[in-house]
Amino acid sequence: MRLFSLIRACQSSARQSTYQSSTRVLFQSHRLSSTNNTEDDYPLPEYQERQKEALEVKKARLLYQSRKRGMLENGLLLSTFAAEFLNSFDEKETTMYDKLINKPSNDWEIYYWAIGNKPTPEEFDNKIMDMLKKHASNENLDDRSRQPDL
Repeated sequence: MRLFSLIRACQSSARQSTYQSSTRVLFQSHRLSSTNNTEDDYPLPEYQERQKEALEVKKARLLYQSRKRGMLENGLLLSTFAAEFLNSFDEKETTMYDKLINKPSNDWEIYYWAIGNKPTPEEFDNKIMDMLKKHASNENLDDRSRQPDL
């Protein structure tokens, strides 16, 4: 009987602790969102290029990252682009593609550059971006309603 009481007390304490933690997080996020903070007040970390990564490992990582973007438009655009071109890239082209899809802090920027709605920054205006723009124009009217099979 005593063991049962001890277990119930622990469960009750855990529930209360979880409630207090979630309430604290909710309150803090509300406090931050209700201020006039800008995006610059909470800067994102700069992209760090991976050192000593084998070319095949880098290509496998980029294939995964091309497919898992978090937005449908880039997921379709980049996964079909990677399926068509990534295996033929040399070390330099692979590095350019890595920087293109990982350095910008906003995926919408990549999309708008690729479809030509916004000018491409000089840093990303290279052979790979030209290939991506041509791919995005879809001159052959390929069906890109789903990601290619692995």
